[in-house]
Amino acid sequence: MSGSLQRISVGVVVERRRATSPWAEFLWRPVAVLAGLPDAAAWTPLAEDGDTVTYYAGPAEIALYRSEAENYRRNLGSGAPAIWVTMHATGSQPPYVIGGVTADPAEGEGWTEPGQAIVEAVAMPETVRDEIAAFIAQFPVGPGFVKRQRDRADPEVLARRGP
Repeated sequence: MSGSLQRISVGVVVERRRATSPWAEFLWRPVAVLAGLPDAAAWTPLAEDGDTVTYYAGPAEIALYRSEAENYRRNLGSGAPAIWVTMHATGSQPPYVIGGVTADPAEGEGWTEPGQAIVEAVAMPETVRDEIAAFIAQFPVGPGFVKRQRDRADPEVLARRGP
C-alpha cells in the first residue's frame, strides 16, 4: 500500500503467563491497546497476579488507508470492533518486538498465515474507534458491484446469415 492518510498512536499491552507445557516456560500474548502513548518506558510491568504479569510493551501506530475504508467500516459495524496486534520473538531481551498494529480485519488475518508471529485481536478503545469512524466518514460507501446482464443472441438474425 502506498502512503497512509492518517496515523493513530497507540500503546500495546502484553501478558506473560506461566505455561503448563514442558516445551515452553511462558506464554505471551497481546491483551490490549491503549489510546495514545503512556508516560512509561517499553516493557514496564503494569500488574502482577500470581503466574501472570502484564507489561506495557511499547508504542505502535495504526496506519489508515483510503483504499481500506470499507474494511474499517465492516470492523466498526461488527459489534465488537478489534485491533490486531502482531509480535515477533527476538531471542533476547526484550523477548518480543511489536511487528504491527492494524484495524483492518483482512490485514490482521493475513498476519496469521506465515510462521511464528503471535497475532491477537484485542478490543478497540473508544477514542480510537471515534478516530477511525471520522476517517471513514470522509470516504462514502461506493456503489456495490452490479453484474452486467448480457444481451441475448437473437436466433433469427443468426439463422439469416448468408454464405
